[in-house]
Amino acid sequence: MIVIFLLIPLSIVVASVFLLGFIWAVRSGQYEDTSTPPMRALMEESQTEKTEKSEKSEECEKANP
Repeated sequence: MIVIFLLIPLSIVVASVFLLGFIWAVRSGQYEDTSTPPMRALMEESQTEKTEKSEKSEECEKANP
């Protein structure tokens, strides 16, 4: 029974810390742009694939003049 008197205030403190962290993240703009980072990763991947393909074609052209 004594453990409950320790765990309930401790859980309230932990929940308060998480709530304050969430409020801080929202106010500092952490959740403003949620769609661009995944799209950026896809764009970077496609750009690296294009450069790899162009490098391979240049190597083939140099090897077969």
